Amino acid sequence: MAEYKTKVLIIGSGPAGYTAGIYAARAGMRPVLVSGTQKGGQLTITTDVENFPGFPEPINGSELMQRMHDQAVNVGVTIVEDQISEVYFAENPFILISEGANSYCADSVIIATGASARWLGLPNEEKFRGYGVSGCATCDGFFYRNKDVVVVGGGNTAAEEALYLSGIAKNVTLIHRRDQLRADKVMQDRIKNNPKIQVEWDSVIEDIFGSDTPKGVTGVRIKNLKTDKYKDIEVDGVFIAIGHKPNTEIFKNAVDLDKDGYVVTSPGSCRTSVNGVFAAGDVKDAVYRQAVTAAGSGCQAFLEAQRYLQECKS
Repeated sequence: MAEYKTKVLIIGSGPAGYTAGIYAARAGMRPVLVSGTQKGGQLTITTDVENFPGFPEPINGSELMQRMHDQAVNVGVTIVEDQISEVYFAENPFILISEGANSYCADSVIIATGASARWLGLPNEEKFRGYGVSGCATCDGFFYRNKDVVVVGGGNTAAEEALYLSGIAKNVTLIHRRDQLRADKVMQDRIKNNPKIQVEWDSVIEDIFGSDTPKGVTGVRIKNLKTDKYKDIEVDGVFIAIGHKPNTEIFKNAVDLDKDGYVVTSPGSCRTSVNGVFAAGDVKDAVYRQAVTAAGSGCQAFLEAQRYLQECKS
């Protein structure tokens, strides 16, 4: 069992966490960053990244996160491969305990644990993740220009993904398990009036086909829940848009969360309901969920934490 004491404790190792750590280290705060179980976050399951500034050529998601990790280490961030399991925010300094029975004592905390895409749970879904299966059209849609894709879901997220992809792909098939969408009426009308989007109602994906070659996904098998009939559709990409789940289980009794589990922060800020505790990245962002916006909020969270620590001294 180890004990760590720091002015700034960062929980999470995605773009938000690493950025907060880099800023904190450069400010002489000697931050400690607890990586969590998925070191590097969701980008580690992404193949080519083309929309992160500073990389004229595509960069593999895992490599991008490794570079962020290395930069954080080079500027002085202490990175601990551990998973926080208990938090005590009632008094400052804050106390956090990990699954490895390590204890962390911190004057300020930045929550950057991210959010995880909800998946269908199909074996081939995991096999082809990053090779035709994606949870983010904004991230990966570019690779499906003039190709056929499917989007799974029926809410606003699925509608937005389908509409976005219709401007890139050759054809978009929206697969929904009910006979009407849950998306807003405006979004439903846009889907209905878009000639590049077809909807398979009352249907679910039963299997995803593909090749072990770099080609990846080649098609899906769908089942109509009313007729029990199956249909195979040739596609190059499958976008799962059934929502995201913020990784906030351990914070549910420590800071205010919204109805979907995202950390509530003050408008235009990273401040949580607990003075001295801040949130950055996808853990508080249900709208954009981009690496670059997460990195930006990691910077913002540290600057607010730094201001908080300075005010505590005065």
